[in-house]
Amino acid sequence: MRAFILVLALLTIAPMALSETVPEIKNVQLEMRGYDEITLPQGTFIPVITTQEISTETCPVGFKVKFIATSDLFMYETNIIPRNTEFYGYIEKINEPVIGTNASMKIKITKILIPDGFEIPVKGYLYTSNDNLIGGELTPPAEWVKMPHYQSKYQGISWNHRAATLQIRPGGRRCMGTHTKIPAGDQQIIILTAPTPITHTLTD
Repeated sequence: MRAFILVLALLTIAPMALSETVPEIKNVQLEMRGYDEITLPQGTFIPVITTQEISTETCPVGFKVKFIATSDLFMYETNIIPRNTEFYGYIEKINEPVIGTNASMKIKITKILIPDGFEIPVKGYLYTSNDNLIGGELTPPAEWVKMPHYQSKYQGISWNHRAATLQIRPGGRRCMGTHTKIPAGDQQIIILTAPTPITHTLTD
């Protein structure tokens, strides 16, 4: 009888002890950084400055380059690309100087680094109105030639031909092209060539 009472007491106390030692499990909500996604459209212009000299003479194809945004870029009252955001890319193409044309290059942009360390892949180029080709201008004439220019004036019923005057015009030959350089600290513009989703972390 005493043994039966002891077993009954143990069965009564055991659940109470377990309820005190095992914590109650509730739904756990992890603290996660929320985000909004805004898409920058193709053709967006972003003003930047260069951080190093970039030259067709000293930099090979594939040379890595870096630019820094000079101002905040807002969309819907949200600062999506803060000032001092870094843009990274490389020289995609180089055309050497030739007779009649200066050297040229194309610089492709592949990534941005926001000041808080958040990286975003992008597709863009350093912008120029010549299909984003930097340089490639025609060189000056290598020679100037004198050519007679005849003037005529109609008087009454006939033309009065005057003596020829000499005019200096560029000849057919042009100078050898020179290398193209972008100095450090130069102001440039980056153009996005594809829509770019921008993820923003929400901070207090």
